[in-house]
Amino acid sequence: MAKKLVTQVKLQIMGGAATPAPPVGPALGQHGLNIQDFVMKFNAATQDRRGEIVPIVINVYEDRSFDFIMKIAPASDLIKKAIGLKSGSGKPLQEKVGVLTKDQLRQIAEKKMPDLNTTDIEAAMKIIAGTARQMGVDIK
Repeated sequence: MAKKLVTQVKLQIMGGAATPAPPVGPALGQHGLNIQDFVMKFNAATQDRRGEIVPIVINVYEDRSFDFIMKIAPASDLIKKAIGLKSGSGKPLQEKVGVLTKDQLRQIAEKKMPDLNTTDIEAAMKIIAGTARQMGVDIK
């Protein structure tokens, strides 16, 4: 028989560097989960993604067991990594901070495709381009 799902917790944690400190501890503690068990499993699963933000969805079950689904890094982080930015623009319409090529845009869209709500690469590229525009990054 399938376990009954109580709730889902969504977090963004640095890969391979989860600790019981906030935001992980309070978010999981309120649902009665074993925080240290989660931290060990998460760090083991994300050893290859050290230094990258890893969005996760933690499914909490009635018997206080859990499982988690790892997602692809946020589009803004992928864009910053692709063009070597530290942060986006504070005024994205007036101050441009970088240029993203169509090839880089396609690579990011292909990488992010499983987490997007489209199966068309052109639509995925438009979604990523919108994120880039809001960061003050031009598309050439």
